[in-house]
Amino acid sequence: MTETAHPRTADQQGRGARGLSIQRVFSTEGVHPYDELTWERRDVVQTNWKSGETVFEQKGVEFPSTWSLNASTIVTTKYFRGALGTEARERSLRQLVDRVVLTYVAAGREHGYFATDADAEIFEHELTWLLVNQYFSFNSPVWFNVGTQSPQQVSACFILAVDDSMDSILNWYKEEGFIFKGGSGAGLNISRIRSSKELLRSSGGTASGPVSFMRGADASAGTIKSGGATRRAAKMVVLDVDHPDIEEFVETKAREEHKIRALRDAGFDMDLGGTDITSVQYQNANNSVRVSDEFMRAVEDGTDFGLRARTTGEIIERVDARDLFRKISQAAWECADPGLQYDDTINDWHTNPETGRITASNPCSEYMSLDNSSCNLASLNLLKFLKDDDTFDAELFAQAVEVIITAMDISICFADFPTEAIGETTRDYRQLGIGYANLGALLMAMGLGYDSHGGRSMAATITSLMTGVSYRRSAQLAEVVGPYAGYARNAAAHQRVMRKHQAANDAVRTLHTSDTAVHRLATQAWSDVVRLGADHGFRNAQASVLAPTGTIGFMMDCDTTGIEPDFSLVKFKKLVGGGSMQIVNQTIPRALRKLGYQPEQVEAIVDYIGDKGHVIDAPGLRTEHYEIFDTAMGARSLKPMGHVRMMAACQPFLSGAISKTVNLPESATVEEIEEVYLQSWKLGLKATAVYRDNCKVGQPLSDGGSTAKDDAAAKVADAAGAAGETKVVEKVVYAPTRKRLPKSRTSRTTSFTVGGAEGYMTSGAHDDGELGEVFLKLGKQGSTLAGVMDAFSIAVSIGLQYGVPLETYVSKFTNLRFEPAGLTDDPDVRMSQSIMDYIFRRLALDYLSFEDRAALGIYSAEERQRHLETGSYEPVEETGAASELIEVEEKPAAAAVEAEVVEDSEPIDHLIPRKAEAAAEATPTAGRPRTSAELLEAITGTAVDSPLCMTCGTKMRPAGSCYVCEGCGSTSGCS
Repeated sequence: MTETAHPRTADQQGRGARGLSIQRVFSTEGVHPYDELTWERRDVVQTNWKSGETVFEQKGVEFPSTWSLNASTIVTTKYFRGALGTEARERSLRQLVDRVVLTYVAAGREHGYFATDADAEIFEHELTWLLVNQYFSFNSPVWFNVGTQSPQQVSACFILAVDDSMDSILNWYKEEGFIFKGGSGAGLNISRIRSSKELLRSSGGTASGPVSFMRGADASAGTIKSGGATRRAAKMVVLDVDHPDIEEFVETKAREEHKIRALRDAGFDMDLGGTDITSVQYQNANNSVRVSDEFMRAVEDGTDFGLRARTTGEIIERVDARDLFRKISQAAWECADPGLQYDDTINDWHTNPETGRITASNPCSEYMSLDNSSCNLASLNLLKFLKDDDTFDAELFAQAVEVIITAMDISICFADFPTEAIGETTRDYRQLGIGYANLGALLMAMGLGYDSHGGRSMAATITSLMTGVSYRRSAQLAEVVGPYAGYARNAAAHQRVMRKHQAANDAVRTLHTSDTAVHRLATQAWSDVVRLGADHGFRNAQASVLAPTGTIGFMMDCDTTGIEPDFSLVKFKKLVGGGSMQIVNQTIPRALRKLGYQPEQVEAIVDYIGDKGHVIDAPGLRTEHYEIFDTAMGARSLKPMGHVRMMAACQPFLSGAISKTVNLPESATVEEIEEVYLQSWKLGLKATAVYRDNCKVGQPLSDGGSTAKDDAAAKVADAAGAAGETKVVEKVVYAPTRKRLPKSRTSRTTSFTVGGAEGYMTSGAHDDGELGEVFLKLGKQGSTLAGVMDAFSIAVSIGLQYGVPLETYVSKFTNLRFEPAGLTDDPDVRMSQSIMDYIFRRLALDYLSFEDRAALGIYSAEERQRHLETGSYEPVEETGAASELIEVEEKPAAAAVEAEVVEDSEPIDHLIPRKAEAAAEATPTAGRPRTSAELLEAITGTAVDSPLCMTCGTKMRPAGSCYVCEGCGSTSGCS
């Protein structure tokens, strides 16, 4: 059932007479925000890459020209309301934004939020401007429901409650089912249910225990999930560490993982989405153990810990704390569950302890509040607040937060809720969850490493400013429309938490001018919070969280989600009309310019990243700058504690927690997971989840390449040997033959300078133009350097004449790094990491075909310029219509090139536009990358351990504690 918001009390109505005065900051007086933009019509067509079937089509939708095709596609498919093909169907972003914004403004007028009608109009324009310019977005339920005939549900996060009675347990199933049906998720703590080691009051028999009741809830979630086109059921189950059934709970999913492996080995289809995976239990929930400081200290001290009966509270069993902690970590190592939630830390920052303790969280662990409550979310796009001088515009950010928090609070006035209890608690405590996205991209653009003191200081000050301004506006709203209903009984506790936030802000040590400016505003905001809160109270019990920002991140064209670092340095970009092209993240050139690199250096580094997917040995890039380009996946992926330290820097400035998973490599040990959990507690996090690569069987299989094939061949050979078979193998030995150069041959001499060192190279070729010899002249005759170069030249020349391909030499000697290195006098090779690097790049340009050079990532200056202008290095004849696109076919690599070179340089689909604005449809080919996750796999040769999208079939990528699809915007349960 749904509950409508009840009207304001008489006290609120009286206090609301004055209303807020809204300042115009973003919009222009006399000009509607829509009129400041250029709008264009687009056709949105989505297909399933496996079947080729069109799953969605809407033509002529209207979006600002600044919005990417991906953003407009996701908004059209996910958020436009009305039946396709009818007049009721929304067909413009203007209609969508008006539907939401005008509903908010009307509710604000009705409930006394604005001092005058002019203030209401300014608020409308400011909110509209921020949305259409992608400065922030509300969470998905707002776009789904607000302004429609559906119930006006605005919350994405829910916490339920269950007691130790059959009525309550069955009601738990029902309430979860309704929430899942609506596409949202919920979490709850099942610790009130008595353990299997306690007796029933009625019959004296033994209780079933909470784990047994988890089976029914899991089956319900799986059934409701499978009834929809996308995965919907997202749930969190929490159990206190002192519950007598804690060991059974901890090992529940690990035992099921063992079952999955056994069934897989027996031939059953146990892949994600497989026909037999549904027979496995407990797969639809994230499990977390709620640990206390008492338990964690017992782990440190190596003492025992008491498990308490639910009915009497007495200790009925004592366990070794370290042994239980090891079992928790072992289970997480095996299947990524359970995570940990730190109970004392959570409740120490609780603003409403007089009402009740915080016992659980939503499925992604960022929303932590009272039982039977909900939270509506909104996230800001941090990169939008980066000024041209690469400093963060703290004042503009603060003004945006004020507008957004006001809108979020207004939404509770008209919102509907899935149960009466949730509606009552949410209206009485008015929990909000403002947050941000694009932190990783912002830090990179500012030249700050994610895992660095400067990066953490910047993130901490921004988070502090966001929450401080939010609570300041909440106090101002309390003055206008009254504090939340539960404030009076919790006033002392709420003000104590505000002082804790203020003290944490004072403890931040800034490191550069940009974060100092942000910190100064944050300090002023917290001073205002404490002062205004003492006078007026607060409108909201909670203000901020850091959510995954999956779908809405795409709506804002964010490079990174939530608090996450960049996923990878290369991505796919969709082209108008269909198809896609590989691009290097656009934040990278900005970061390089910020670090002082010259245009030709930036071009060389970006070209290298586009080829290799990482910055290691990039030409001219200083090693001390590598950390700035560290990513979540790839050759320079962040260490697990780098993620933990970033979360710890931001956590003291959040009302709730952070949705984030700490990723560990497959080689990680149980001890490393123990260390992550232990340090997370010590550093003051509220929750931690871990994921070890390839720890779960129910993931898409990845091609192991030559190693997998070799393993298979070895198994066949072993089987043959076991059977006693004797095989006679005829062995053919091929001896190399030297192909000598003719007495008279064509040669060329090239003079060069590398890093100030001069030299000469003479290369001779066979009659067919194939390179056959190289002579290098560096240093004075008779010197050691000259002798070494002569010997090296002879060795390379003989190798060439015996058939070693030039491509092999090029692949081995390019990117070799030693002094002298730096700028050259060759326009085709502007930067070189060593003399060897230059020589073999020059030889490749002189003697290899375009296709072979392209496979090695070596291009001339003319080809690089063409790529900047047309998106392709290859020459294109101007023969077609202006709107035509040409698809470049893959060229087979030369047969003599080593296998590792072919695999590393396999071409991706490249589309070459004849005009910048032109595009035509291109059909994706099965087996080639379609998302950034698959592209990263192709470049690095390693698997990205994430599920396939159930809507479009492409590989998803991590976003917070869940996954998001770049193709269609679907998430694995988080809105």
